Amino acid sequence: MCGIIGVAGMPDAAKVILSGLERLEYRGYDSAGLAVLTREGLRVQRAVGAVKNLADMDSPKGHVGIGHTRWATHGAPTTWNAHPHTDCREKVAVVHNGIIDNYLELRQKLEANGHSFRSETDTEVLAHLIEEHFHGDLAEAVRSTLKLVEGTYGLAVVSADNPDRIVAARMKSPLVVGLAEGGRAILASDVTALLEHTNKVVFLDDGDLVVITPEGMKHFDAAGKPKTGVVHELKWSREAAERGGFEHFMLKEIHEIPEALHELLRGRTQMIGKRFDVEGALTEENIRTAKRIVVLACGTSNYAGMVAKSILETFAGIPVEAYLASEFRYAPAMSQSDTLAVLVSQSGETADTLEALRRARELGCRTLAFVNVVGSSLAREAEGVFYLRAGPEIGVASTKAFVNMVGGFYLLGLHLGEVRGRLTPARSQSLVAELRGLPRLADQVLRKADEVRAVGREFFGEHQHAFYLGRQACYGLALEGALKLKEISYIHAEGYAAGELKHGPLALLEPGIPIVALVPDNDQTRAVMLSNIGECRARGAKVLAIAAESDSGIAKTADQVLRIPKADPLFYPVPAAVALYLMAYEVAKARGCSIDKPRNLAKSVTVE
Repeated sequence: MCGIIGVAGMPDAAKVILSGLERLEYRGYDSAGLAVLTREGLRVQRAVGAVKNLADMDSPKGHVGIGHTRWATHGAPTTWNAHPHTDCREKVAVVHNGIIDNYLELRQKLEANGHSFRSETDTEVLAHLIEEHFHGDLAEAVRSTLKLVEGTYGLAVVSADNPDRIVAARMKSPLVVGLAEGGRAILASDVTALLEHTNKVVFLDDGDLVVITPEGMKHFDAAGKPKTGVVHELKWSREAAERGGFEHFMLKEIHEIPEALHELLRGRTQMIGKRFDVEGALTEENIRTAKRIVVLACGTSNYAGMVAKSILETFAGIPVEAYLASEFRYAPAMSQSDTLAVLVSQSGETADTLEALRRARELGCRTLAFVNVVGSSLAREAEGVFYLRAGPEIGVASTKAFVNMVGGFYLLGLHLGEVRGRLTPARSQSLVAELRGLPRLADQVLRKADEVRAVGREFFGEHQHAFYLGRQACYGLALEGALKLKEISYIHAEGYAAGELKHGPLALLEPGIPIVALVPDNDQTRAVMLSNIGECRARGAKVLAIAAESDSGIAKTADQVLRIPKADPLFYPVPAAVALYLMAYEVAKARGCSIDKPRNLAKSVTVE
């Protein structure tokens, strides 16, 4: 799995493919390859490592081709395991994201029929199956092949025997077609690969098959009937997906947090108490009458859900559970007809979150997606969708999307608090004012970015282990802060609810080990949090407290204090998150790590 691009009718297909693959590298990769239909036939090139290694080769010349960046699932990162994969005659080439569950059974049958395999991948069976089913029409060969396949796929196929076309199909793995000038169509697994050419896109549904030629696209549904896909006009620009003078995408995206928050809140704070800004069939009545909320997500999105638990329970007085999507999909069958399931994902293509959505529907939940990418699978499958409006996020380690997820839950919590009568008018007015001020608070942290990054570089030094501590909403933030440090700097970092220190983690403390303590001002847990800091320091650990500029007492308790703007305790996670991200970035940079593309990680996790 990872990134796919396909072009038909471009003067230099390889050049367009390589440019698209470079834009898809952020999703994670260990190898790359392309296949171009030339006058001499099908030409395939593969390289291990960065797309640059592929670009350094003498690219084949032709108008039709496909490309792929691979993140290994079956077989090590080698040239032979890199995509595209070909059939025995080297007439058919396939690129594929997803997993073919029954590939071993299919491979054994193909080998018994005389087919010879070159790779360890599950994808190669597709090329040989298409070879067996090809009788002059590539689309029919692909359609016949997919009837035998069990699993997930987003795939694109070319054949020297049908040299004017690409055939592509999708099942639970994203594919999108961009509609460029002159009627030309460009295929990709992610819209960022298309922004250079167009902002008009059609997202494929599960079971869809498309045929792309220099004349345009023919679109078919799962039954093989022609269909007209919905054309989405993206507001993202090509420039928004560029680094814009920043050294890394992650740093650029941290600096975009105030703008992203402003865009999230635009026009929505005035709606609080009237209706929640949801598109789709989910009604306002469905939202306000829910007796329970379950937030389903993975990774960073799950930690946003943990922060949301405190927000929603405090503002709205409704029980909330933050549940890992990968676990919920296997949850026991218990009726949850009074539950609103909120599915959270930046990409809207996270496989476990999509399966959790389907499980939630089976259990009777109403479903609401918090998602950043317009038209993504999660946005289309949920009953309602709330768009995060964070803009394109290229760095693998999510930053501005996390902040906008939390911001979205502030909007939901305040809305439910008003319509359920939990918030007095005065309290609601005060909280809405704080919410509107979040972009300003984030900007204030960024204005002292050099200081924040210097603190991070000095505090973590050469240590290989670190702990993050928080309580209530800051417990999820502690987990998020630790995740960012481990993702991009490869330091072993753990986030804990501070009250759990005595239940095991204290055994790991040793002199000098860095601990980041999240300490909101005037929080109900402040006294016990200060006690927890004392316990750590008594065992030789050094503690960095992230606290408000107005907190005069914290310096007596912590070894070091990083000051951020004062905010209501429940809004503290936003400015604190900006500080955590800047620190993690600086530590990773000092260690010479690959910040935008951490090892072994992918931006969109489209397999279980």
